[in-house]
Amino acid sequence: MFNMQGIMKQAQEMQKKMQEMQAKLEQEEVEGTSGGGMVKLVLNGKFEMKSIKIDPSLVVADEADILEDLIMAAYNDAKGKVDAKMQSSMSDVTGGLNLGGLKLPF
Repeated sequence: MFNMQGIMKQAQEMQKKMQEMQAKLEQEEVEGTSGGGMVKLVLNGKFEMKSIKIDPSLVVADEADILEDLIMAAYNDAKGKVDAKMQSSMSDVTGGLNLGGLKLPF
């Protein structure tokens, strides 16, 4: 027999776990690097940049475009790490259940 009430309860529990996981991930921080560690930045789980460190040797007036590229590369490195953490945490919450392209944050 089809137990709709049981399924709804499970869905509500999963939603609660996903919300808790999302709140936890928003507090976590990851570091992205580029240029062999010459540019480092930290993002939180909401993709907000929390800090950036630039090796002083990169601060050359005529080479600003190189520095800009390294900053973007470090950001993208950190963003990829946040995405990976979210996917891993989502898989843990859903027990590996594929939710059809559901993306975080909601």
